[in-house]
Amino acid sequence: MTDTSSFSTLTSKLPPQASPDESTSLLRKPPSVMTDTEEPWYRQWLSEIWLLTRASIPVILAYTLQNSLQTVSVLIVGRLSPEALATAAFSYMFAMATAWLVALGGTTALDTLASSSFTGSQNKHDLGILLQRGIIILSAFYAIIAVLWWFSEPIFRAMGQEEFICVESAKFLRILIPGGLGYVWFETMKKYLQAQEIHRPGTYVLLITSPLSALLNYLLIHKAGMGLYGAPLATGIAYWCSFLLLAAYATFVQGKACWGGLDLRRACAHIWPFARLALLGFIHVGTEWWAFEIVALAAGRLGTISLAAQSVIMTADQIINTIPFGLGVAASARLGNLLGAKRARDAERAAHCAAILSAILGALILTVLMSTKDVFGRIFNDDERVVELVSEVMPYVALFQIADGLNGSCGGALRGMGRQWVGALVNLISYYGGALPAGIYLAFHGWGLAGLWIGQCVALYLVGALEWVIVGSSNWEKEVKRALDRLEDGGMGAHVEDAVGEV
Repeated sequence: MTDTSSFSTLTSKLPPQASPDESTSLLRKPPSVMTDTEEPWYRQWLSEIWLLTRASIPVILAYTLQNSLQTVSVLIVGRLSPEALATAAFSYMFAMATAWLVALGGTTALDTLASSSFTGSQNKHDLGILLQRGIIILSAFYAIIAVLWWFSEPIFRAMGQEEFICVESAKFLRILIPGGLGYVWFETMKKYLQAQEIHRPGTYVLLITSPLSALLNYLLIHKAGMGLYGAPLATGIAYWCSFLLLAAYATFVQGKACWGGLDLRRACAHIWPFARLALLGFIHVGTEWWAFEIVALAAGRLGTISLAAQSVIMTADQIINTIPFGLGVAASARLGNLLGAKRARDAERAAHCAAILSAILGALILTVLMSTKDVFGRIFNDDERVVELVSEVMPYVALFQIADGLNGSCGGALRGMGRQWVGALVNLISYYGGALPAGIYLAFHGWGLAGLWIGQCVALYLVGALEWVIVGSSNWEKEVKRALDRLEDGGMGAHVEDAVGEV
């Protein structure tokens, strides 16, 4: 029988002047998941939009800086020779389409589970177990990719690449294998902190390691005489420095409270629910990224000018895409927190506020792109034919920014709800079932590069609209129950009601 001292210990975790009942959580909730029912509805919506804005800004900046590590590396390598430039660009592209998906797609399992655990679990140290579980499972996934990289030379030949690309990219990726694991662990640690509503440290760390990466690339490539192969070594060191600095931040500044110590036995138990969500997240994010890579390969068959214009547009789009993707990550963590706190109505409002905010940001980007379409290409290339083609295609790129925003925010909402499979299915149907075949057909039947982007535009509007309808028609009370069930399936302890009842 439980004595009074244990009951006092339990109730000390609750907010002041609160007494436990059948609906009381055992963990104190962060201020952002407490409900102010006296506020008018419009103030609640505006407050939610502002909260999502503040949460997403550091996430967006962090992803922008992360992309800059590779971009700067390619620029520094490019001074060696055109072949070195092509090898580095192709290698990083292949890394993004494979291993980086483990980091950015696989860690969406933490968007779902860690954020719900932070507000819904009776033991705050469950979040530390999820961090350990994530590192173990995602490292295993990465090991599979590492084997693929090691034996990538014949794969590149099968893809029809130039012989120097086949040989040198394979060596490039082998050197990058150790550093790629640092990328995966860094992204996992970021999600651990974001689940606790700690969003800024990733940006702080990358403000240090981004210039460090540029310096290391310059020194190893040009001063140490390593040439092309100094780039993957420098980038890998920067990734590991990023992880170690972020771990140090969590240890000494903010984020340690949910750690609880190393417990590999618990971390290695109940791995299937996490692995399943990670795999579905990989497919969800990957189906969109792979579609854009297919467009890039198709553009290469349209001629040199089309390929150059496509490179300009894709480089710009990769930078712009950090905005909807970052907002989606913030929305995932926010919804997970609210579902774990059993605030179904607030979670529904947060999902719609994220969609509205993404549409607003998309409209702003659309305006900027349309107003600069005639000169945009000159930022990258002075060839009048390239500039003119970029201007011709840019309206389609600008038009899908609203849809891309909805895709990012609603996709993030689905990941926060643990429904990665829905986003993956929508992507497969929209991109591969219709838009890609139609775009490729148009491209080679008189429309050229514009035809490819018309296909992408159609796909993104299909994805954005379908995902918003799916999110909007969700039963949020059921989503709360599913969030708590996922915690139980992952060995995160009994429901709050059960625990209170035992006391």
